[in-house]
Order: sequence, then structure tokens, then C-alpha cells
Amino acid sequence: METVQNFINGRISESHTQRFAPVFNPATGEQTRQVVLSSAEETAEAVTAADKAFPTWAKTSPLKRARIMFKFKALLETNMDKLARLISSEHGKVYSDAVGELTRGLEVVEFACGIPHLQKGEHSANVGTGVDSHSLMQPLGVCVGITPFNFPAMVPMWMFPIALATGNTFVLKPSEKDPSLGIVLGELLKEAGLPDGVFNVVNGDKEAVDVLLTDSRVQAVSFVGSTPIAEYIYSTASAHGKRCQALGGAKNHCILMPDADLDMAANAIMGAAFGAAGERCMALSVAVAVGDETGDKLIAKLRKHIDAMRVGPGIVDGSENDMGPVISAPHKAKICDYIQSGIEQGATLLVDGRSLSVPGYENGYFVGPTLFDNVSPAMTIYKEEIFGPVLAVVRVPDYQTALELINHHEYGNGTAIFTRDGETARQFSEDVWAGMVGINVPIPVPMAFHSFGGWKRSVFGPLNVHGNDGVRFYTRMKTVTSRWPASVRLEQHTSSFTMPTMD
Repeated sequence: METVQNFINGRISESHTQRFAPVFNPATGEQTRQVVLSSAEETAEAVTAADKAFPTWAKTSPLKRARIMFKFKALLETNMDKLARLISSEHGKVYSDAVGELTRGLEVVEFACGIPHLQKGEHSANVGTGVDSHSLMQPLGVCVGITPFNFPAMVPMWMFPIALATGNTFVLKPSEKDPSLGIVLGELLKEAGLPDGVFNVVNGDKEAVDVLLTDSRVQAVSFVGSTPIAEYIYSTASAHGKRCQALGGAKNHCILMPDADLDMAANAIMGAAFGAAGERCMALSVAVAVGDETGDKLIAKLRKHIDAMRVGPGIVDGSENDMGPVISAPHKAKICDYIQSGIEQGATLLVDGRSLSVPGYENGYFVGPTLFDNVSPAMTIYKEEIFGPVLAVVRVPDYQTALELINHHEYGNGTAIFTRDGETARQFSEDVWAGMVGINVPIPVPMAFHSFGGWKRSVFGPLNVHGNDGVRFYTRMKTVTSRWPASVRLEQHTSSFTMPTMD
């Protein structure tokens, strides 16, 4: 049985622990490898490597750090097919979706390549007589990323490219459900020229996480996952004096107005609800139809699209499915329990994905696209994040009722509205209580040069990930005010006739 180890101080580090977790291929249900669950001592070893590497890396010029990011970018592009296949085999998402995930992570690497400009700071001359002020954006030290199973490439790359480019060292703790990609990313960074110890990967469970949250050498923690864990991460890290950004759960709504382009909206909702088997924190899991006629038309189109969906393994020869399996057998059971609760609480189940069986993959963790109508805010399938291919349609009489539904939900990650009316769209973007808003865009994930994050119980901490917030999160500001007394300057010069460079 292949064992996924740790990556510490620039090399694969074999664990001496006797604890392991199985890693499955979700399409077949077969165990393909196992991952170490590192001890507290082994986790501390990764922090030690990062701590020792920090002083030299922090003094490395931003230009040199950027050049390593450029090389890393090129290696990601060269290895795109290999990485996408690895993601699909451990997570289950279809190949093109895995390529898309890598592309969105790559965009943050591209953003980090501009760090010489992003980390410049500010300067004011003559704030007083003969007095100047300037600011320095300096790195923090050892930073930690704790990432979820649903995006084993993209979410880590929301974090470590900016952390490394700004001069920090990094310890990644990936999900134990699909841990292999983190090791490959470490190897590619080393190939790109990153010094040993600057980037480390430690695999494990709560024992490893608690070390990373409490070790005094760790300065900042970034987390993406469920809200209960995000609350724990944020409170524990903060109690130990660390800077923390913790992104939690979501229940993303879209509003469908009567004037919307219904064909465009239905296509968009399908992809946003059922792409990656609904295992996205930005998945649209609630469609709010304004008016019964709008709801009837939406249901008719959704049912037609669902009937045409291809569900199966993420990688197939000659063609591609629309949706793959969910991550694990326990998660499949949890999704099925949610579907049953919707039935028991009075929602109308129009399409039931629980009975889906994929020929040749009968042991895979497949749940078909599931559609509920007449869902009310009191139902569990409305209130809680299912994280699966389950779409709930809620019918309301008017726009204001729809807006209030979104604003009164405990989560405020992302939302969208489908309408042709500019005034309604503009009002919605101003009045909705959510961090990311789409106007006729179903998954409004910002590009790398903007920042990603929600409101309410979808985020803990003042700063979001990537974009300018990411640069601010991984640096601390120092302001220098200086005055130089007059002096006699005796300088000796020699001539140089070559192009000056700033190495």
C-alpha cells in the first residue's frame, strides 16, 4: 500500500507514526493509498524547518522571490494533465473541473508574481521640515494553511503563493481525504528553486492541527472549511496570539426574477448547483423563484436538464461526464439523510438522486442530482449546508421577500440574481448581506487580484484571501520617519559602463 508521507525541509519525510488514514478513489470505492497522521512531534518538525528557513528567505529580494513564482507557474502549466488526473482520482471531480480548479489556483500564482509592486509600501517626502516618512510591508514569519478536501489545489494556492512571495515560510496541512497533491506541489516548488524549509507539508488530523494552532513560532493561520471547525480554528489561533483568517460554511441563494433570461439562468443554476457534485463552498443550493409562474418555468427547465445529465467517474476515455461522485461513503450517507429529512418535513421531491447506480462503478460514492420544490425556510435542507448535489427551490411572491430570505440566513458567503432590470440588480448588489454577489453570474468567485470571502458566519477574521487582502494578511506594516542632519559628504566614485541591475 502506497503511503503519502510529509514534505519537510525540501524532501519527503517518512513518518514514524503508527496512525494512518485510508485514501479512496471515490468513483470505485477502492482504497488506493494511505496517508500518515503525523504526531505532534513530527508536526513540530515541520514548523522548525520553516522557522529556520525564515530569516534568509525574508531577506531575499522580492524580485528573486517573484522569479521563483514565475518558474513555479511554468511547472504547473507543464504538469497540468498529471495534476488534474491526480485530483480527479482522489477527489472524484471530472477532469475538466480539475483543470479549472488548477487554473484558478494558477491565477493566484500569477498575481503573486507581481509582488515587487504589491509589496512596495508608501512614501511621503517632507512630512515636516527635512523629515520623510515611508512604510515597509514586512513578512510575518511561519504561516500555516489548513485546507479542505473539495479543492486540494485551488485553496492551498489561494494561500501559499502570496505568503511565500511576501517573504514568509509556510506549512500546509491538507485534507487527509485527498492529500497527494500537496506533496506534488512541494516538489514542484523545490524544482522551481524554492530553498529547503520555506514550504513544508504535514499530513494529519486534529493532533497535527492543534500543534499548528498553538506553536508559538507560528504567526498566522489561514483556514477554509465548515463553520464549526472555522470557529474552533479562529478562536484557538487567536487565543494563542496568531493572526487568523477562517472561512466557514455557506448556503448560497440565487434569486430568479420574472424578467430573467430563463434559458441562461437555468443553465447557470444547473452548473452552479451540480458542478463538482455540489461540493463547492460557492455552490448554488437554493433557487428563489419570484412568482409561481417563474417557479413553474424554472422547474420544467431544470428537470429537462437533469434528465440529460451524465453522472459517472471523473476520468473516462473518449468522453466526459457532467458530474462525478462525492468524496466518501460517510458523506454520501449524510447527503442521503438530508434528502430524507426534506421529504419528512414536507418538501416536494421531484428528482431523487439516492437510487443512482453507475454501471461498472456500483461501489462508487455516487449521488445523482436531486431537486426539491416547495421548500420553506423552516426545513433542514434550507437551513443547513448539505455540500452535495441537492437543489432546493423556494417560491416567494416578490423581490423584497426574496432579499429578506437571503439576509436573514446565518450564512452570507455568495449570492446571485438573474434579471434583465439594471435597477433591480443594482439595488440587490447594495442591499444583500453577502460577501460575493453575482449579477447574472451564478458563481461569483473573484479573480485573483480581488479578494474572496463572505459575511456573517461564513467568515471569521477581518481579512479575506488572495487579492490585496491576501497581501495585507501576510505582511505587517512598519512606518519609518527619518531626518538626516547636514554633513560634509566626501565621496569617491568609479566609472561603470554596464547596465545596472538589482539582483
